Amino acid sequence: MTDISAPTKSEATDMQGHSPGVVLRSLVIGLTAFLTVVDLFATQAILPSLTRHYNVTPAAIGFAVNACTIGMAIAGLIVGFLSPHIDRRLGILVSLILLAIPTTLLAIAPDLTAFTLLRIAQGLCMASAFALTLAYLGEQCSQMDAGSAFAAYITGNVASNLIGRLVSAAVVDTFGLASNFYFFALLNLAGAVLVYFTVHRAKPMHAMPEAQTPLVATVGHWRNPALRSAFAIGFCILFAFIGTFTFVNFVLVRPPLSLGRMELGFVYFVFAPSVVTTLFAGRAVARFGTRPAIWGALSLAALGLPLMLSSRLAEVLAGMVLVGIGTFFAQACATGFVGQAASDNRGIASGIYLACYFLGGLAGSAVLGQLFDRFGWTACVAGVGAALSVAALLTARLALDPRSASSPA
Repeated sequence: MTDISAPTKSEATDMQGHSPGVVLRSLVIGLTAFLTVVDLFATQAILPSLTRHYNVTPAAIGFAVNACTIGMAIAGLIVGFLSPHIDRRLGILVSLILLAIPTTLLAIAPDLTAFTLLRIAQGLCMASAFALTLAYLGEQCSQMDAGSAFAAYITGNVASNLIGRLVSAAVVDTFGLASNFYFFALLNLAGAVLVYFTVHRAKPMHAMPEAQTPLVATVGHWRNPALRSAFAIGFCILFAFIGTFTFVNFVLVRPPLSLGRMELGFVYFVFAPSVVTTLFAGRAVARFGTRPAIWGALSLAALGLPLMLSSRLAEVLAGMVLVGIGTFFAQACATGFVGQAASDNRGIASGIYLACYFLGGLAGSAVLGQLFDRFGWTACVAGVGAALSVAALLTARLALDPRSASSPA
């Protein structure tokens, strides 16, 4: 049985040599992350099929599919507040087992309202498992191993964007729409089994001082100008990401591109470069600083927007690659900044950030969906550009307080 927390002493001394134990642990952590959030964006690859199935507009189905971000925002706050009192292993296990229920029921959702509510339920379960796993890794991994552990977890999340979409398109194309949700429910249960055998029971190590309530801690974080800006940047990042990768699906299946369902799944190999580049976010921040790293990432994403207005598939794909790399990289930098800027109660700070991040995704699907329906793809891309511009302006305010900068994140 492989423990995904801290390495043994012999493994730790062999970190540079990539001992088999460390490599196996990284694979397990990455796979756990993959199975936790694989449902989040996989459904986007079958948006045209869902639009026809429920006979609704792209904006309506885009909002319904991304409604899981409502649940994720709520769960991010709740888990952040209650984190000091939740057993990590039990919480992750229960979340993944419960996740399989709404995933299964999506196969028989009678209308778009039911579909939307089930996606919210999925979000509640996914975010709970996600946040508790991050807390577990932060508390149980040794300082030496923490970097590789979080890198592996981030890589698993990015990979879920690629493989989840590809698998979803393949399953629907081969077995039909309902089979897709049954298959992903099995993946949820597989995640629970993996956690059962690899995550050891461990109590939270950094409980919040009893004198400070979650509400007081939350107000304190919102009073920090740098943290407020980081929360807003997270909102803008997923706003732009969701707007791009939700509605580009409808552009890809329409003339002149006219891709088929399986071809649409293969399009999401555009996330493959992000799996690699996201791992270097920490190094970029260490070398250049948080603000230059985020500005560079946002600029790269912005460069991809004009390309996605092209009628040539190669140029559209290149634009998607740039937006994917830029938004994932900026997200990794912003997440790390929150951990540094919060001088205490980092669990609550992370919960607020995740809530703002996922609410940004919901807003992106709603606002940009209306732009897409009423004014077309060009207006939608312009909205994405506006969100990236706001994030770039807010990045100027990301300055660490000397007190928080001196404490380890």
